Amino acid sequence: MRVAVVGGGAVGVTAARDLAARDVDVTLFEKGEVGGASTGRAAGVLYDAFAAPEDARIGDRAIERFRAFSGTGDFTFVETPYVWFAREGDERRADAIREQVPRMRDEGRDVAFLDPADLAERYPAVAVEDVGVAAIARNAGRTDPGRYATAMADAARDAGADVRTGVEAAVRTGPPRVRVDGEMLAFDAVVVAAGAHTKRVLADAGIPVALKPYRVQALTCEFDADVPMLYDATAGYYCRPHPEGLLAGNGTEEVESDPDDCNRDGDAAFREATVERLRERFDVDPDVNRAWAGLCTATPDRDPLLGELRDGLYVAAGWQGHGFMRAPALCEAVAADVLGDGGIPAFDPTRFDGDEEFAIVEGMTVE
Repeated sequence: MRVAVVGGGAVGVTAARDLAARDVDVTLFEKGEVGGASTGRAAGVLYDAFAAPEDARIGDRAIERFRAFSGTGDFTFVETPYVWFAREGDERRADAIREQVPRMRDEGRDVAFLDPADLAERYPAVAVEDVGVAAIARNAGRTDPGRYATAMADAARDAGADVRTGVEAAVRTGPPRVRVDGEMLAFDAVVVAAGAHTKRVLADAGIPVALKPYRVQALTCEFDADVPMLYDATAGYYCRPHPEGLLAGNGTEEVESDPDDCNRDGDAAFREATVERLRERFDVDPDVNRAWAGLCTATPDRDPLLGELRDGLYVAAGWQGHGFMRAPALCEAVAADVLGDGGIPAFDPTRFDGDEEFAIVEGMTVE
């Protein structure tokens, strides 16, 4: 069986590796460098704290595979608890956390409510005076997404995949084909995992999809204290330990972005707001090292498009900011689908016509 994978981010290279490991003849096409687009700008926050049964199962499998892959090349999975909280007075999000935690535990997730005083005792650098309700996920960690993508690309090559970078591929259907430099190449199946460019790649093939790219931002700053990964649901930002000190982000723009004409630098307003939030949470005056923007993709129901879209044409996109976090499990599923072993019915991309109107909602929102 010959399969083409279009896109060399974390999703594409993992799918290529998983297919090649099952003796499939795989060719991956990436118009830039492996991990050079959204993957290289991802936060590297990893957890399985999901309440929906399918999401919880996928999150658990993804963490399991991240641990198994740790040590492959320069990729490492660093065990780090994930804490999320709502501030005093934010009863809507506090109630959501109170409702989420028991459901997560019912799905076997290692999560628990966390008393703010216990949080402060374990992590003295974290200010907790305004924390109303907090929870902790222990099956969590952090990593460098770019190193993961490089390691998986190398693993794909080792398994026999042909990984071609600097090559832009156009997709055609009936039968599935890929056009490269004017030459049409036939495949038994094509997997489109082109991140924010997925919508355009498929539109060029005459296939509409309910997918919208949107811009997010992050920065790193100097910081020297022991802290967990944190998500402030009230203020809508996250932070995590990072080799440069601390990585913090969100800055979600709830409008569709043009993936070919997007400002990839962090905005001054985002930098100022994030520094102020870190100053309040950690009582420090952090110096920003660098700030950047990346692109995530949204769908109408905030679930991914994963599976067969047309005969022999598969899509893997629409992660709501959780794509890297779940890539090892989602790619395992799409590889199985390509080979006829079944995918994830809840994420069937044909559940939408492709012309739906919908609003972009930030992926980490606690509601």
